[in-house]
Amino acid sequence: MAILDDVKRQISPASDTKRLTTEDGKTVEANELGENVVVAGDGTTLAVISPAAERALTRKFDIRILPILAIMYLFNSLDKSNLGNAKTAGLEKTLGLKDHQYNLILSVFFVPYVLTAPFLAILGKKYGPNRVLPLMMFCFGCFTLLVTAVMNFGGLMTLRWFLGMSESAFFPLVIYYQTTFYRRGELARRLALFYAAQSIASAFSGLLAFGVFQIHSGSIADWRYLFVIEGSCTILFSFFAYWYLPQSASVAHFLSPEEKQLAYYRMQVDSSSVVNEEFNFRESFKIFKQPTSYVILAIEICLGVPLQSVQLFLPQIVARLGYDKVKTNLYTVAPNISGAVMLLVLAFASDWTRWRFPFVALGFLFTFLGMIIYVAIDVKTQLHVAYFACFMMTWGTSAPSVLLDVWYNNNIAHEGRRVVLTSFGVPLANLMGVVSSNIFQNKDAPKYIPALATTAAFGATGLALTLLLGAWMIIDNQRRDAKAGKKIEVRDIPTEKLRDGPGVPEFRWFY
Repeated sequence: MAILDDVKRQISPASDTKRLTTEDGKTVEANELGENVVVAGDGTTLAVISPAAERALTRKFDIRILPILAIMYLFNSLDKSNLGNAKTAGLEKTLGLKDHQYNLILSVFFVPYVLTAPFLAILGKKYGPNRVLPLMMFCFGCFTLLVTAVMNFGGLMTLRWFLGMSESAFFPLVIYYQTTFYRRGELARRLALFYAAQSIASAFSGLLAFGVFQIHSGSIADWRYLFVIEGSCTILFSFFAYWYLPQSASVAHFLSPEEKQLAYYRMQVDSSSVVNEEFNFRESFKIFKQPTSYVILAIEICLGVPLQSVQLFLPQIVARLGYDKVKTNLYTVAPNISGAVMLLVLAFASDWTRWRFPFVALGFLFTFLGMIIYVAIDVKTQLHVAYFACFMMTWGTSAPSVLLDVWYNNNIAHEGRRVVLTSFGVPLANLMGVVSSNIFQNKDAPKYIPALATTAAFGATGLALTLLLGAWMIIDNQRRDAKAGKKIEVRDIPTEKLRDGPGVPEFRWFY
């Protein structure tokens, strides 16, 4: 069936299908074949959105958009987390760092990260993520490259501040950007494919460090070559991204006019209440009138400590196994790769079942168990068990981050509110890097028992909050169904009706 089918077919007003009226007076109905039919005011069928046409369209987005975003995020993750590898190669000795200065350098990154993220996210909504994301990428590539010239604590501290500022809204904007291309039930696995770049970046960083640390005849310290390579590649790719990325699905340059119209109506049926809506400050910040927003932020806090602990300190955790600096970096590769695989497994399962919170909870459980096992055993005599615990740590950090962001974005039809909550939630999770970078103390090396126990406690709290919020959403949906006198599935409610969130009777939680 063609994407647009200009046939004069009337839709029976008595048919029991979901309907929404668009801003331009058209009606969108779901027929008995599962197709969304766009109907003009006089009853003329303007567009038939068939599952086959949608699959073809999403394949185009998967091929044209996802790889670019994944590469961008890979560089983002490399530029943020390479200090851990550099530390194993003598960064502290080269720069003459003392006492807690390394921890301060890690911590300072997260202060501007939180302070500037909402403002940059709003700019991204206003001027387009396709412009703001590459500009941010260019900036953090430059600051990474400049680390090559750093000679002391003050210089590195300054660059980490500006690096945090330039990276702050990157992930929130990517999440929002993907919600303008994909329906709610399609989002988790796509965001997971993108986010897997972080795990791959951590693995690649270990491999790159393994290779770079073989350089012994260069004119600069071997760890500086990490920043030369990563910073230069980041800058070069930012130019390509600025030229290539479209503003949104409905105006993508690689789509035909019919496909652009299909992309527009898809978003209006099952993503945004108003597609490509202008940002309104007052309307957007009404998201904080919803009590569930604060529970989400609390879960983000609990998520942030395990996420940042593993991302920043996995090389130090693996170092307890007793290997030299080269093998230590090499042995971080497999856990990070397995973390990416587990993320994809949980995300695909989440989209297939259309459940979110059980898989978020499962991720928290993995991290909790991994930390507890690592603390409880004698690492020297149980090396294989200890190394397996490192795998479990990575399984439980990536998945909750992605699926939590998808979970609350699925429940916000207003594009501005979606941007605002994401721009507060994601940086708040990253702010917990301040906690992570200060609980891993050199005096506790190599066991780091206080740090691992603290991380496990945050994971357990996040698990409890996730289960409680999910259970409440189920009960609230049942209460709304009882009041309406019939059971309504979340997929049966067009997102244009959900602009005001839980305040409207038709609202159902996507849990």
